Parts: sequence; structure tokens; C-alpha cells
Amino acid sequence: MSLPAAKPSDETEIPLLTAAADVQLAVRGMTCAACVGRVERALRKVEGVADAQVNYATEVASVHWRTGAPPNATQDAAGLVAAIERAGYEAHVQADDAPIAEPVQPWWSVWGAALLGAAASLPLLLPMLWGDHHFWPAWVQFALATPVQFLLGARFYKAGWAALRAGSGNMDQLVALGTSAAWGLSCWLWWRHGQDAHVSHGSLAAHDAAPALYFESAAVVITLVLLGKALEARAKRETTAAIRALQALRPATVHRLGPQGEVDVPLAQVVVGDQVVVRPGEQIPCDGTVLEGASHVDEAMLTGEPLPVPKLQGAHLTGGSVNGEGRLLMKVSAVGAQTMLARIIRRVVEAQASKAPIQRVVDRVSAIFVPLVLLVALATGLGWWWFGLPGEQALIRAVAVLVIACPCALGLATPAAIMAGTGAAARQGILIKDPEVLERARRIDIVAFDKTGTLTEGRPTLSRWEPSPRSPLMASQLLQVAAALQSGSEHPLARAVIHAAKGQSGGQPPVLPEGCLMQGLHAEPGQGIQGRIAVGHLAGDWCLVSTRGLLARCGPDQSLRRGLTQDAETSWRDVAHTLASEGATLSWLLHAPKAGEWHPLAWMAFGDEAKPDAAEAVRRLHAMGVRIVMLSGDNRGAAHAVARHLGIEQVIAEVLPGDKADHVHRLQQGEGGVRRTVAMVGDGLNDGPALAAADVGMAMANPCGGSDVALQAAGVTLMRGDPLLVPAALAISRATSNKIRQNLVWAFAYNLIGIPLAAMGGLNPMLAGAAMALSSISVLGNALLLSRWRP
Repeated sequence: MSLPAAKPSDETEIPLLTAAADVQLAVRGMTCAACVGRVERALRKVEGVADAQVNYATEVASVHWRTGAPPNATQDAAGLVAAIERAGYEAHVQADDAPIAEPVQPWWSVWGAALLGAAASLPLLLPMLWGDHHFWPAWVQFALATPVQFLLGARFYKAGWAALRAGSGNMDQLVALGTSAAWGLSCWLWWRHGQDAHVSHGSLAAHDAAPALYFESAAVVITLVLLGKALEARAKRETTAAIRALQALRPATVHRLGPQGEVDVPLAQVVVGDQVVVRPGEQIPCDGTVLEGASHVDEAMLTGEPLPVPKLQGAHLTGGSVNGEGRLLMKVSAVGAQTMLARIIRRVVEAQASKAPIQRVVDRVSAIFVPLVLLVALATGLGWWWFGLPGEQALIRAVAVLVIACPCALGLATPAAIMAGTGAAARQGILIKDPEVLERARRIDIVAFDKTGTLTEGRPTLSRWEPSPRSPLMASQLLQVAAALQSGSEHPLARAVIHAAKGQSGGQPPVLPEGCLMQGLHAEPGQGIQGRIAVGHLAGDWCLVSTRGLLARCGPDQSLRRGLTQDAETSWRDVAHTLASEGATLSWLLHAPKAGEWHPLAWMAFGDEAKPDAAEAVRRLHAMGVRIVMLSGDNRGAAHAVARHLGIEQVIAEVLPGDKADHVHRLQQGEGGVRRTVAMVGDGLNDGPALAAADVGMAMANPCGGSDVALQAAGVTLMRGDPLLVPAALAISRATSNKIRQNLVWAFAYNLIGIPLAAMGGLNPMLAGAAMALSSISVLGNALLLSRWRP
């Protein structure tokens, strides 16, 4: 496979994705949404903390300091850990680039506990299959249920006691109270009636001869809760699969090149400036540039780009991508938390750690949930006893209320969907800043696109240039002057001029005639660039300007007006305007031998092809009911030509960089006073204000060099310059928002239906325990459906 010539300047620029949280803490011991609220309250009480958010699914707390705090970062981080420990949990500081840890508990503490509980509980359920005349003696029931209650269920007592000491409630208290009541009631009935007491068979009605025991209810409830926790832990690990997959892209060792040749060293020992060898098939360890070699590199895990990217000397390499067929020698430019891979991971982690607006409502409900359930259970037991039900049966109905309460489902509903959705988006090259962006993206009415580099390739070529019939210089000389004017510019049109001048000079950089030096270069945004040659036959002011800049100088300058009038006798100017009306971008080369006496000496026509998938992206957005607007600084002819080709109905052309944000505000105002939700898609420095002004800013990594400013201002980062990622970003936002709402409906429905049903006697404790376990599993399973999402 042949490799094209390397173009270092055309490499995708690394997005600057910085961490928003000042400190991240790994928290262990949380069991439900109430625990999340308690940890957050403990952290917010620490002096200097502005805000704290805890993600139940990842068990990570993100802490933000107030401005000017903390004076001693180490000391204050220790204070945060101490605050969490006082609240009854374990915590430690987590580094920015620390991997998402697998559970530190041994296998038997999760699945093993559930299996042991099932082994002890199953014999207690067998009499239900054998019939009423086959049941275990009371001492056998006691022997089977007690280890389940106090050994396997010890975690509920421990966590419940820690919450009680901290002055709050959680799910563990509900389970501990409910099962203890069932176990204690059974012991009392056994002591009172001796061996005549029997298994309840899940029924609230007593036998004719003796009362029922409820050992099996206590054991089965604990077993079902443990089983639910095991399935929940597995599902939570799956929600972080996207992050762990990215973290797995870091190789453990690196081939560092030193005086003694290649030496294998741990990745942590590599520093900026080191030279590293990457062999065929190996992962690139960190960011850097190619010093020697040629290869193709697979960047699919980072950008979603399916095809390998050619890399030659001077090309940029991104850590985590996979080298192809060639051996590369690279110079390291970024390591650790400063690499692009680490920043991508940090963006995904922060998005998953943030809370959706609707989660704040859930948090308020969770704060009073456990006390409210305790009151309902107390009212249930006392109420049934007051209306004549035997005390043990009234107690069992109160136990069912305690057991069926589902605070875990409430706590998992939103973060599980956010983690699955943002993880699926990241695998496709879409990085979402936070859940609020998801919520706003779901309501997008209008998408405003920048043209150059977003809808078009952003690599315009100089398709034609013509000197004025009055020009004293040849076309080749004028091209060299234009290239000298653009020598310090990174503008796409400037690169096209320089590339054409190199082609004319056999690949050499453009050089002015001896004695001529371009000085005092000054760029005017949206207008052009101006410089001066002090001596020689090219002496005077030179300016390469857009049509807008030409007209600005034409007004007060009669010499320029006369020059254009004289040239109108030829087709020179008419040809230029014809090309502009057909979509070409024009620049005019002006010369002023004396200050203010401008003469047009040449025009240059540039073409920029639309990206292959741009028309399909527009079609998909239209199918989603979204209106498309093009905001471009280019001339009207070029903008309208691209818009016609792509099927865009509204074009706002010749927009100055500072005015794009104003146009976004006008689009948001809408017609008839109806507020519109606007997304802005751009890639350049001048798009930053418009991206910030939009309801959702989407920064596209542009092969021509995307802007860090644009990427920072945006709520969504598109890791490759593919317009199809725009409808994909809206689609995953809508899908994730829908999952959040579905999960909340499930979570609230379990509680709003299950608790009254248990209070009315419609559920026994075993069925209530199964329903509680099923609530968390169903919420997580529904969220994990997002992991299969594809654009």
C-alpha cells in the first residue's frame, strides 16, 4: 500500500480537554441513593468546598474547591477523606489518570454469598412444593436461616449501623429491620409454641394447629437482595466498559531509545522529549511526532475512524492508537494525564460523574425516602393490628413494606443511563461534556453549520489566478508575493497559496527576488492580510484581501475605482465575478506604490469541495425534524453553491467572526417570540464565541487543525471531521434522555405500586424481596441496551 506525502500541518490537532473536578475520590461502601446524598452532604461541609457530586454507579466523588482554595491541597484532600469516613464509608484520592478499578472484594463476597444464601434458603422453600404436610422442624429452619441472617446478612447490619450513626437512613436499614423482624418473630413463635410451629409456605394464614414461622422469608429476602447486588455489580462494571476499554489502550512497557540502544522501561518512566520505538502491531504509548519510518496507524478506538491513517516523518501520533505495518521512531510530546487519550478518558468520566437536571429531583426524593418508608411500615403494622389482624401477621405485612422499597433503583436510574449513553457515544468518536448537554441536545430545533472545514473539506485549492492586464509583473511573480504575504498564516486559503507557489518553484518554499523582504505583516479578521516591501522593484504596500476588503478600500480610494473601471473593458473582472457566483472564493492582490494608492494586480479563485457525507448528514437531520442553517464568512456565491449541493435551505454568508454569535442569538429568538434551541457546529478559532452562545456547541476536530478554543467552548466534541457525527450526537442524546425517563418510570412505579400493595397485604416478604431485586436489575438492564447503540 502506497503512502501519500506527509503533511504535518494537516494532522488533527489534539483537543484540549481539561479536568473540571479539583479532586476525585474513590468511595466504597455505598449501597443506594441515600448513601450518595449522605456522602455529598459530608463533603460539602468541608471548609473550602464549593460543590461535590457523587456517582453511585462508578463510586467516584468529584469535588470542586471555591476560588482560592485549598491553601494546602494534600491536607485538604485528607480532610475530604476524613469527612467521608466519618459518614461511615471508605475513601481514597484518585489520580486523574487512574484506571477504573475492578471490585476489590473477593468473588465469594458477591456471587459466593448469593449462592450460599440460595443453598440455605432452597430447603426452606421445598415444603411449598411438597404440600402442607411436609415441613422442616423448627430447629432445622432456625439452623438454616440463622447463618444467612447474621453471617451473609452482616453487611446490611454494618452499613445500616454506619448510616444510623451518621444520622440518616439507607436501604440496608430497611433490609436489616425487615428480615430481623421476620427472624425474631419466628424465634418468638417457636419459643412460645415449640416444635408445633411450621414453615409459613409464604402464606400469611396460620395452620389450624399452630402458627407459621417466617424463617424462610428472612433467609429468602436476604438471598434475593444479595443476588440482586451481584447482578447490579456486574451491570455496573458493564456501564464502565467504555472507559476501561480506553484505559486498556495504554501499553505497560515502552521501547525507549537511549545511548545503549532500545531499552524496555515502564510507561510511567517515559518523559517528554524521549525517543521511543514503536514496532509493527504495537500500541503507540503516548503522544508525539514521527522522527523516522512510515506506517499506517489505526485510530478507531479514539476517533471512530474506520480506516488506518498514513503516518510519515513529522506526522503526529496519538497514544492509544495501533501501529500498522511499519517501524516508527517517535519523539514524545505528552505523557500521562496530558495525553489525548487521558483527556478523552477524563471527559468521559466527568460526563458520567455529572448529574442530569432531573437527578436533582430524584436526590430530594431519596433524602426522605427511607424515613418515609419506615413510617409507612410502622403505620401498616399498627393499622392492621388495630383493625384486628393478629400481631404476627400485621408485623409480616410491615416487613413486606420494608423489603419492597427500592431506593437502589432510584439511585441507579439516571447515572446508569448516562454512563451507558456517553460510553456508547465515546466509542463512536462523540465526547459529551455533561448530562445537561444531553438534555438540551434532545430538544434541538436548529443546527447552524460553519462551512469551511465543517461541511467542506477545509482544504481549499488555488484553482485559478489571473493578473490584471495592467499589472507590470508576471503571474509567477505575483504568486510569489502572495505566498510571502501568507507565510506566517495558518488560514486554509493561505496554505493553498503557499502550496501552489511551492508547486511552481519545484517544491521549494516561495522566495521573493533578491533584496525584497516582506515586513510588517498585519492580519485583519474577515478582511485579509497586509505587508510592506521596503526596497526593490516590488517596493510598497501589498495586500491580499477578500471581496469585502476590496470594496472597503474601493469606497474612499478613487485610484482603485479608476483601475477597476479601466479593467472592466476586458473580461478580467467579469470572469472573477462569474467564478464567485459559481461558488469560488475570491481573493484580490492589491499593490500601493504610494500610501493609499491601491491598484488591483491579480485575483485568485479558490475551490473547496463538500465532504463526502455532508449531504447525507443534512438529509438525516431533516428527517429528524431539524432545520439547517449555514453560517459562513465566505462570499455569498461560494456559500450558496455549497448549500444548494447539500440541500441546506437557509444561508447567512459573509459573516464577520465577531458576528456569528449575534446570528446564533437571533436564531434562538425565533419567529413570533417562540424560543428555539440551537446547536452550532464549527471547528475554527472564530467559531468559539458562537459555540459558547449556542444551546449546544459541537466542535469538530478538523484535519486542517481544529482549535483548542472551539473545543473548550463546545459541549460536544466530535473526534473526527465527519458531518454524520452531528445527527449521531443528537440521536444518542435523544436515546439517552429517553432511557433516563424510562428508568425513572420503572423506579418510581416499583415503589408507587409495590409499597401500597405490600401495605394492603397483597405481597408476602419473599415476593417483596424479589421485586426489590428485580427493580435494580431491570433499570440497569434497560440502561445497558444503550451499549448496543450505533449511529
